Amino acid sequence: MGLSWQQGPLSSGAVGRFLTPEPLPERLLFAEPLRRRMRVRFNGTWIADSEDVVLLHEPGRYPVAYFPHADVEEKALVAGGRTTRHRDLGDTAWYSVRAGDRVTERAAWEFTALPRHARDLQGRLAFAWRAMDAFYEEDERVLGHAADAYHRIDIRTTTRTLEVRAGDAVIARSHHPVVLYESGFAPRWYVPRTDVDETRLRPVHGQTFCPYKGLCDYYDIGDAHRAAWTYRDAYREVDRIGGLVSFEADKVEVRLDGGLLRPEPGQGVVPHGADRGLDTDEVATR
Repeated sequence: MGLSWQQGPLSSGAVGRFLTPEPLPERLLFAEPLRRRMRVRFNGTWIADSEDVVLLHEPGRYPVAYFPHADVEEKALVAGGRTTRHRDLGDTAWYSVRAGDRVTERAAWEFTALPRHARDLQGRLAFAWRAMDAFYEEDERVLGHAADAYHRIDIRTTTRTLEVRAGDAVIARSHHPVVLYESGFAPRWYVPRTDVDETRLRPVHGQTFCPYKGLCDYYDIGDAHRAAWTYRDAYREVDRIGGLVSFEADKVEVRLDGGLLRPEPGQGVVPHGADRGLDTDEVATR
């Protein structure tokens, strides 16, 4: 998602390419000022509050926020004595985080031997997302990971005809679907429920979470597992798809103006990063 995730320009699966005469390094890391006030809460205490956060975009990972030491509560950090090595950024020192009677080990880290070209992160540390109670921008909680300014969603209406079939059965036919364009993903087509034969949709247990759209519910169609999905209570920014249904083109037959839609790069979703998953329990405490 965004700059370095899914099929963004800095990800390993980028769908585009840089037009340069020489090959770029296999991995490109990008750091920039967040330019938003960000706060961290742990055990009911604000342990970090900064308007000087640097966001690190690293291939295959969600963006990570790095706080200057001066903006972190000094007593909240306990040196852990453990050091690991980052493949690009060198030695990494780990801290436990403490507030009141609660201590969580390996909950924060800092790069202690940065190469000269990465000095933007000098004297800064990051907090493990799921080890904290919550992260905030101003007074609003941020879910899933630090917000990626390069992640964008556009929703467009159309009068094209979308038809969905499973074998000989027509599951949906709409002359006014909407299409959602999201950074790093192939277009997704959503259909109003009035244009769907809901008797063919079998709700399944389990939800997933998108930091930009909300909680997602799934349906089986015949033998096709999780062949359709919906955001029943989509976030305000994308509420135009709230309650609409979308379908997986590799599990059922989806035709747009008669043409068969086939899975394309960016259609499959990588559900979590190497660092952590996006869990629905985080949304429950929003």
